[in-house]
Amino acid sequence: MIILYTFISEEKHQFLLDRYLPVFSDDIKKDILRYRRWQDAQLSLMGKVLLQHGLKTYYNIQDVEISILSNKKPYLKGQNLHFNISHSKDLVACAIAEYPLGIDIEYNDPKVTYHDFTFQMTSNEIQDAEDKMNEFFTYWTRKEAVIKAHGAGMMLPLDSFEVVNDECIIEDEKFFIKEIFIHEDYHSYIASSDLQIKNIIPLFKHFEEDIL
Repeated sequence: MIILYTFISEEKHQFLLDRYLPVFSDDIKKDILRYRRWQDAQLSLMGKVLLQHGLKTYYNIQDVEISILSNKKPYLKGQNLHFNISHSKDLVACAIAEYPLGIDIEYNDPKVTYHDFTFQMTSNEIQDAEDKMNEFFTYWTRKEAVIKAHGAGMMLPLDSFEVVNDECIIEDEKFFIKEIFIHEDYHSYIASSDLQIKNIIPLFKHFEEDIL
């Protein structure tokens, strides 16, 4: 497994658009340029750049078609590889592996209060934690990683399952969760139905645009 990540920059925004937009299809270009905020456009762009760079550099895959499953989860057509992209605030990350997976990153925003989200948690979650905000982001990020690995998206409520000892079961399918470290200001987790994710040591690569 490889996890590529980068941080967005307003100063470099036009440069990044000029450099990378031409390599993508017209549909992808329109999708990126529809965003009004530069942050959203750049996060979308760089997620796709990370995937392209990861496939090309570490798996020797030059061209690949991305298709969409019925549950709206994207996949690599004709490849025995899986990927997932996540972004939060200024950080975007892309995980690529030989098995289905989900990755979620969440900025540890001091302005967020866990009281606003307790309705999405079960009665056993957060209640006894000393640092409730840290515990909230831990639960939230774990569950989002699982949902992305499962592929249900918004169809699966966060309070419909519990994570215990970094494991959970959804619709009779077991998922395993692993914490990863990308940056001290962000919570980061990966999840998969494949047991080997518990022992995997991902290869982390900080992407800088001048390496291509």
